[in-house]
Amino acid sequence: MKHESSLPTPLPPGEQTLAALIGEARRTLALCNVCGYCTGYCDVFAAAERRPALAAGELAHLAHLCHNCRSCYYACQYTPPHAFAINVPATLARLRAADYRARAWPAAPSVAALSALVLACLLGVPLLALLSVPADTLFAVHRGPGAFYAVVPWSLMSGVAALAFGGAALLIGVGALRFWRQSGGSAPPATDTTAATLAALPRALADIATLRNLDGGGTGCHEREDTSARGRRHAHHALFYGFLLCLASTASAAFMHHALGLPAPYPVLSAPVILGSLGGVAMLAGIAGLVRRKGSADPAATAADTEPANRLLLATLAATAASGLALLALRDTPAMGMSLALHLGSLLGLSLSMPYGKFVHGAYRGLALLRQAMEGKDVAARQRR
Repeated sequence: MKHESSLPTPLPPGEQTLAALIGEARRTLALCNVCGYCTGYCDVFAAAERRPALAAGELAHLAHLCHNCRSCYYACQYTPPHAFAINVPATLARLRAADYRARAWPAAPSVAALSALVLACLLGVPLLALLSVPADTLFAVHRGPGAFYAVVPWSLMSGVAALAFGGAALLIGVGALRFWRQSGGSAPPATDTTAATLAALPRALADIATLRNLDGGGTGCHEREDTSARGRRHAHHALFYGFLLCLASTASAAFMHHALGLPAPYPVLSAPVILGSLGGVAMLAGIAGLVRRKGSADPAATAADTEPANRLLLATLAATAASGLALLALRDTPAMGMSLALHLGSLLGLSLSMPYGKFVHGAYRGLALLRQAMEGKDVAARQRR
């Protein structure tokens, strides 16, 4: 029987270095490989068995492959207060957080500094609008095509967005490429060929789309020892697909602007507005669900030191979604100018924080699932020989 007082013992202050976290992950998964009880819960344990050396890059792969469903914690007989003190979810959560921060370039700022940056963008852009845009323009009612650009010129808006999001994509891509090269180890296919990657891609995309590894071995995520449900998985789905809908909204708006010569804002029944509205609502619903689930979850299986980064990501995404919906609601009123500035500030904060916060875990987890799918193809091929 687990008790809420049986919290994982954190590493001593000053020892939570990446090397120390790798050592703890290696100790934990080496014992898991010996035991083998949790192999059926998710892909992590079978993948660990194929990596007996548990090298640093291999452990990074396993950490990002873990979806933190926590079922293994409640199935394990060696969790605290046992002397082995096994806590796979917390151990791998700490390692993946340290891993993507270590891969960030330039060096990742602290969560406090990153929070200050996001807040500065969220408040600074509206303040800049107040100082630089004449009041009779900022607080005027602007309607029809090009109304947004009467407040913020299109060239300025699109130029800053391209630099911010393009730079973020480049930095995330560099870190993800380094992760891919270092996470292979000896267990995956001998060569990461293009053919092997393409063959495994449908399986990986299906795992990403369904979040299969959040199913906890078939019963859903465990929030407490005697409670498992699929609510957390559904909340992740709402946030993930809501974000994709918002991306689709942006893409459709770009198409209408550049290909059709129709500048924003668009009619209520247009693709950009419908997709963006559905996406924003889904994101907020998913975030609310995750916050609710996290608030009621057993802290014993949680790496408390990773929670500030989690909260920052959810708060940044919530601000982006909420400000976008507010802009839609207020776009035909005198509040449109400030609503636009607030939304642009939230987007700027999101873009600047993306390469250094928890947002990047999506890229690494996607690559870990792709490698897992490649290994599955390779194992199946060897069994047919």
